[in-house]
Amino acid sequence: MTDRLLDVENLRVSFDTRTGTIEAVRGISFTLGRERLGIVGESGSGKSMTGRAVLKLIRPPGRVEADRLAFGDTDILHASDREMRALRGRHISMVMQDPKFSLNPVMTVGAQMVEALRVHERISGAKAQARALEMLEEVAIREPERVLRLYPHEVSGGMGQRIMIAMMLLPQPEVLIADEPTSALDVSVQLQVLDIMDKLVRDRGMGLMFISHDLNLVAKFCDRIIIMYAGRIVETCKASELHKAQHPYTLGLLNAVPDLEHPRERLDVLVRDPAWRAAPSVSARQ
Repeated sequence: MTDRLLDVENLRVSFDTRTGTIEAVRGISFTLGRERLGIVGESGSGKSMTGRAVLKLIRPPGRVEADRLAFGDTDILHASDREMRALRGRHISMVMQDPKFSLNPVMTVGAQMVEALRVHERISGAKAQARALEMLEEVAIREPERVLRLYPHEVSGGMGQRIMIAMMLLPQPEVLIADEPTSALDVSVQLQVLDIMDKLVRDRGMGLMFISHDLNLVAKFCDRIIIMYAGRIVETCKASELHKAQHPYTLGLLNAVPDLEHPRERLDVLVRDPAWRAAPSVSARQ
C-alpha cells in the first residue's frame, strides 16, 4: 500500500427505533490504500453498512458517527451535501448489490451512463457515449451499441450488474466500493470482471473495497481481508495468511467451505457465541 486513500477510525452506525437503538456497525477502524481490501462476513454483519457509511448514504433514522472518517484530506463526516455530491462518483464510487434498485427504470442504459460521466466531467455527449461504449466492452458486454438503447427491464440481472460496474468506473474514481459485484454473474464473466478490477487497481492505482460472502474468492483476489461479525471486526490478515486465522468465527467460516477433493457428508456449523458480540473490535488500520 503506497498511501492511504480512506482512513476510518471508530466508525459507528446506529438506528433509533421504537424499542431502542440498534447498532449495525460497532466501532470499527481500518485504512484503505491502493490495494484490494476484502470485507467478509455473514448477512447482517455490517459489511454493506460500512460501505454505505463511507459515502454517507445512511438515511434517517440511521446515524453515522466516527472519530475519523476521511478520504485523503477531505473530512467525510463533516462534509456538506455539495461536497459529498462532488466526492461521490468522481472520487469514490459504489457498486450496489442489486442493479434492479440502482438503475433508473425510465431511462435507457446509454442515457444513464452518459449522465453519470457528464455530471463530473465537462465532456460532449458524443464523447461521453463513446466512453460508455468502451467501458461496456471492457466488462464483456456483447453488442454494446444495442445495450445502450435498452431500458433496465430489458436486460438480465447479470448484464445489469455489469452495466452498473461500467457506470461506476466511467469517471475513473480513486476508490471503488464493490458490494457483492459478482454475485449475479456466471463463473466465466465473474472472472472477467475480477480481471478488470484487478487491472484498475494495478494500472490506475485505485483502491478497492470488495465486500463479499465468498471467503475463497476474497482470499484469492484480495490483498488484505477483514472479517466482520455482529458489526465488529473480529480478525484482519493478509489474504495469503488466511490459513493462519485464529478467531473461532473465521475458523468456522473456513471449515464451512465445501472441499471437492475431500467431500464430507456434513459441513461444520457456526455456533454463535455471545462473547463475540461483546468483544471489542480488532483494528485493521495500517
